[in-house]
Amino acid sequence: MTNTFDEKKLDEEIVQESRLILPSWCDRPSIEVAPDLIGCTLVRQLPNGPCIRSLIVETEAYAPGDPACHAYSGKSKRNATMFGPPGHSYVYLIYGMYHCLNVVTEAQGVGSAVLIRALALNTIPPHLTPKQTAKPHRIAAGPGKLCRALDIDRGLDGALYHPKNGLWLEHRKQPIDPSHIVQTTRIGISKAADRPWRWYLSGSSSVSKLAAKKVANT
Repeated sequence: MTNTFDEKKLDEEIVQESRLILPSWCDRPSIEVAPDLIGCTLVRQLPNGPCIRSLIVETEAYAPGDPACHAYSGKSKRNATMFGPPGHSYVYLIYGMYHCLNVVTEAQGVGSAVLIRALALNTIPPHLTPKQTAKPHRIAAGPGKLCRALDIDRGLDGALYHPKNGLWLEHRKQPIDPSHIVQTTRIGISKAADRPWRWYLSGSSSVSKLAAKKVANT
């Protein structure tokens, strides 16, 4: 007898068991998805390594009409993934050495994404040096650091967030009180830096930078 398996059934089991975040959940404005990702889990199955689960503790939103958004000037080879379907990864390189991981949001053709700025890891990646792991809570305290820790590069650009790709998102295990999510302005940008489109988990020691001034949650 030939062995067969039901791929659709397998996907349904994965969704049920892992609380997998589906593309439809990401098909919303980035300023809605970004705060909702706080407290969710990013899971990375390292190639020939362990599976690392990380709590998302900081995000930033980039939206249509936003001068700081890579899609602001239109579609290009570098940002093409931003215009693709939601629920996929957009990975880009800055300063020629640091990768940044994003979640594509809104409908295909829009050009919208959420930058994952910081994570709290549950496991120390084995490929990091002693210097890089000297402060475990700061291993992924920044977009470049988290990509280094999870071995994420342009090879994952455009990948669907799904276990079969070794990178996926899971819903919160429990609700988070809105008062525990800080909303403030974005950092590390020169354009539209006054827009309050950065969110982070209050009290987390893995946040890249605490806010000098907070704004009321919307």
